[in-house]
Amino acid sequence: MTDFFTAEDGTRLAFRDQGAGLPVLCLPGLTRTMADFDDMVPHLPPCRLIRMDYRGRGASQWTGAASYTVPQEAKDALDLMNHLGVEQAAIIGTSRGGLIGMYLAAVAHTRLKGLLLNDVGPEINKPGLDRIFDYVGRNPVWKTHAQAAAALPQVSPGFADVPPDRWLAEAKRHYSETDSGLKITYDPALRTAFLAAFEGPPVDLWPLFQATAGLPLALIRGANSDLLSPETTAEMRRQRPDMIFAEVPDRAHIPFLDEPESVAAIRAFLEACA
Repeated sequence: MTDFFTAEDGTRLAFRDQGAGLPVLCLPGLTRTMADFDDMVPHLPPCRLIRMDYRGRGASQWTGAASYTVPQEAKDALDLMNHLGVEQAAIIGTSRGGLIGMYLAAVAHTRLKGLLLNDVGPEINKPGLDRIFDYVGRNPVWKTHAQAAAALPQVSPGFADVPPDRWLAEAKRHYSETDSGLKITYDPALRTAFLAAFEGPPVDLWPLFQATAGLPLALIRGANSDLLSPETTAEMRRQRPDMIFAEVPDRAHIPFLDEPESVAAIRAFLEACA
């Protein structure tokens, strides 16, 4: 069941809180919602699973392009933890959620029990970035979920052995079906915010990665990812030789987190956090 809380600035944000045990806060990708983690849930050991929709996404309130930033979304995650009385949580961050997790390691280190990064690191590979630039904030051309599911294998290079019902589930998670066609499930102004974040000189994110020192750390990479390069992955592993690592074959950006390699890494990570 989806619940709501009010962030410090008055924004109404959606979340789910289920189970008991180790608090695990799941942070989804840039344009995604808490449904990002549906495939992972059946494979988890007993834990307290906390998920949220960022502002401007899913069931949460739209607040405009200027507020769709990593620091604001990190603040909202902390507000949710405070609302729930959670002092520390293990964070599983998919893509954008991993960047938020690294930022939290830098600014709120003591609130983290550990961080798992799903196909993201401190350097974002240009091909993956260009692909996101192309689609973010735009409605798809498909008119129905069925049309989207049929097209997704062709427009998702790097994915193989994905059954049709999985593509249909993906289409239903990311688009709403309306009389005028499929619509994105987030504020189109996110495009303005995302493009603005990459104006000017590149920002060095390695200090955020290094801020995870002392925390259990894990990385899951799609073997065919265009966002997280093998070179960046190798440097992350060099800097953190203790980092739990899994590479998922037949997956690009991003693994679904129910693959055997993903599940093994997630379970090892949660055990380290516990």
